[in-house]
Formats: sequence, structure tokens, C-alpha cells
Amino acid sequence: MQPLANAAPSFSAFNLDDRLLKAIDKSGFETPTPVQQQAIPPILEQRDCLVSAETGSGKTAAYLLPALQQLLVLPTKPLGVQVLILCPTRELAQQIFGQCQQFSEFTSIKTGLITGGSDFKKQQAALTRDTQIIIATPGRVLEHFQVETHYFRHLSLLILDEADRMLDMGFSDDVLAIAEKCNKDRQTLLFSATLTHFGVIKMADKVLKQHKIVALNTLHDGHSNITQQIVLADDHNHKLKLLAWLLEHESYDKALVFTNTRLRAQELYETMRSIGLRAGLLHGEMDQKDRNRIMALYRDGTVNTLMSTDLAARGLDIKGINLVINFDMPRNGIDYIHRIGRTGRADEQGITIALVKHTEWNLMSGIERFLQQQFIRRTIKELKGSYQGPKKLKTSGKAAGSKDKKEPEKKAAVKKVKVRDRDKKNVGKRRVPSDKSASE
Repeated sequence: MQPLANAAPSFSAFNLDDRLLKAIDKSGFETPTPVQQQAIPPILEQRDCLVSAETGSGKTAAYLLPALQQLLVLPTKPLGVQVLILCPTRELAQQIFGQCQQFSEFTSIKTGLITGGSDFKKQQAALTRDTQIIIATPGRVLEHFQVETHYFRHLSLLILDEADRMLDMGFSDDVLAIAEKCNKDRQTLLFSATLTHFGVIKMADKVLKQHKIVALNTLHDGHSNITQQIVLADDHNHKLKLLAWLLEHESYDKALVFTNTRLRAQELYETMRSIGLRAGLLHGEMDQKDRNRIMALYRDGTVNTLMSTDLAARGLDIKGINLVINFDMPRNGIDYIHRIGRTGRADEQGITIALVKHTEWNLMSGIERFLQQQFIRRTIKELKGSYQGPKKLKTSGKAAGSKDKKEPEKKAAVKKVKVRDRDKKNVGKRRVPSDKSASE
């Protein structure tokens, strides 16, 4: 399916219901994004689809609009849940739920949210009382399956959003178990940030039938509207000073700071709060009510800086994030892509800054090679450290260590003393002088 003709296509070109077009107009959507242009037509044709598009590309609307359209054109009111949307995190589920509510505002379609941290009985009611769309996380759905497994026997559409992330989080078996309980004659859509993830292709083979592939990007596509920088740091304390300086001097509406651990995120939160910054904290061990509260404060700008683990690297779609700081270098290139994807969304400009110690140089260099691009080296004059990068580099860009050269020298410097067998026998024994030596 080729993109719609004309330079600026409109949503009316999809022949959507007037109630949806009214909601689209009210939501401020003017022109379909490329993923919407290419994915909506085959979805409306009720074809299974495997869609690859980066976060911030408009993929949520790309499946919500045709899903709602299909429900509106049904001749009679259907039985049970008709659309199930599975996604990896509660935050993403809540955002999808909110956008679905926007698009269905002028219809009678009911939507339910099934995630951990919410009332189980109310969720059961949503599954059984004329709710047509369910948005859920896999783990919570399986908990409901312990009570009843026939909620989706009339399902017409199954949507797997952020499929690669669900696989990375270990939800593969859960997703397949849920798909097995759904109506076999359903339509299935699988959305992923990449098609190079082997697990995604493997899952697609199991849940899709004669599917169409809509590939708008690959993992290595550059983010042309994101300026990517690195700042070298001497140690952890130097990083703390650099972070404080950046948050106090950079221009941004909202900043997002990533760490590799919950404890580090907590430390940064406490440190930045102590110097008067409007900082918030987000990690997976927080109670759902606390997570909801901090996200509300972040959205309305009461909190303009969020310290987070990779929980926020996927499924966090907040307008105005134009600064992302990697306090810790992410463990791999895929995580890096999803972290920086929180900014520069919908063609807006964003900046990302990674703070790099000497122990992280090789990790940073590996991510550069993975992305097939080089980050901008930046120095903050007020806090310039002593570490200026490796003295020697390999062709790969990684540090050329001198350990292998020094090791033989150390071995050569230590003279090996040969111990005779007769010396070994006398070790620890008191030497008795001979008569001659005694007299002397």
C-alpha cells in the first residue's frame, strides 16, 4: 500500500465515520502521519498487519481509528469484548486509553482499562458488561484468566503494541497464551519499533495470517531532529555536578533523566531536589497511585524534570520533553534508541546528552557503531574534568588498553628463584651448627 497521493492528505480520505472525523478535528490532528497513511487502509480492509514505526510517529492513532471505525459500521451491537489492545506497561496502557476516549467521544463505544494496581472487581465488570474495547497489560489479563478464560471468545481484533518491548520484558509466553484464548477468526495487528528483532518475527509467524508488512523504519534510522551529545566525566561526583549544571542552564520545557537502577534514580531525585529543582521520580517499584500522581504533575509542568529508570523509555508520551539526559549510559543500543525517542517527537526538536565516565567509553563507542553515527563531543567549561577520553583508540573506536603490553614486562621483572629439593626438605627446621662452625 503506497502513501496517499497529494502533499497534504486528510483523514477524510480514509472514509471514516463523521463522528470520528469530528473527534479528530477536536483533538487537533490535521494531517495523517506516514504510518497512519500506510497502515490505516489495510487495517480497514481487515488484513493482519506487521507494522514497524518509531515511537512518536502516530502509531496509536494508526490502529485506534480503524478499530473504532470497524465497531461503528457493525450492523448490530456485538457480544462481548471486540477489541483487545495489549501493551507492556501501565503508563502506556493509560495513554492509549486516554487517546481512545478522545477519538470515541462522540460515539457510544465503551472502553475498559485492565492493568495492575487497580480494583480487580471493577475490571471484571468491564470485561463482562458491554465493554467493546479493552486496553491491558499481559500479566493482569492472565490474573483475570484464573477466574474466567472466555472473555475474548467473540474478539474481532487483537492489537499487540510495542511488541518488541513486551518480548524484551519477558512477556512472550504470556502474550501467546492470551492470543490462544482469543477468537481464532480475529484480525491481528502487531506494532513494533523494529522488524530486526528476531523475537518479533517469530511472534508474527505465530499470531498473524497472510499479513501485510508496513515498515517505516529500521533500528538504525537516525533521529535527524534530535541533537545527540556526550559530555565526559571524571567520576560519579563529577557527573552529579554536570547534571545539576545542565538542568540549571539548558533551555527546556521538560527534562527526562535516565539511570540504570532504581537506587541511582532515587539518589538523583534527592540530590536535585536539595538544590531546588522541580524534580520527580519514576521507577517500577513505586505504588501505582504514586506513579499516577507524579505523571500528572509532570504533564501539567508542576514537575519539569523526571528521574527515571527504563520504565519511562517505552510508553511515555508526554508533550514538551525536549531534553533527555543519560546519567548512566544504557546497556545497549536498543535501550538508547528508546530513551532518546522520548524527545524529538512529531518532528519537534530535541537534545540528548550522555554523561560518560572512562568505564563507559567502550559502551558509548559500541552504541555509536550500532547506530552508525557519531555523537557530538561537548565540553562544559565551568566543569571541565581531567578525563578527556582514551589516549589511544582501536579502529572500532573503543579504548586501546595497554594491559596486554605491560603484563609481560611485569612477569619479566619478577625473577623466578629456583628452589632445590634439598632446600624444601629443610624448610622450617632449625639448623644445628657443626662442631667446626661452633668452635669458630
